[in-house]
Amino acid sequence: MEKIKSLSDLKRIKSQVQEKLDLREKSEQVENLIQIRVAMATCGIAAGSKETMNYFIEHLAENGINAVVTQTGCMGYCYAEPTVEITKPGKEPIVFGHVTPEKAEEIIQKYLKHDELVEGIIPVNYNTI
Repeated sequence: MEKIKSLSDLKRIKSQVQEKLDLREKSEQVENLIQIRVAMATCGIAAGSKETMNYFIEHLAENGINAVVTQTGCMGYCYAEPTVEITKPGKEPIVFGHVTPEKAEEIIQKYLKHDELVEGIIPVNYNTI
């Protein structure tokens, strides 16, 4: 167990525990939330998907967007990494390619807040069963 030496240590630990509790609570009702999946296979990480995922995590709450951000493996769009799949409740998922932190901000402001489509959508080339 980590020793608490200051008030800032206590606040940091509280924040970490709260994040884990929030994720646990959200995971039980995930179908009612926006789901953001960031491809974190080797090609995605090399292209910057870790920064993209961190950007979404850090900026969704400050924009008032209640969402679950998770990582996933390869989506098969290596040419368009970093790729992000966003599923809004009751809608089909949309995959965005070349999602830098700047592009993530555009997605947050336009697509997530106002339902406006933004450039960079990868068309679906398969049928689901």
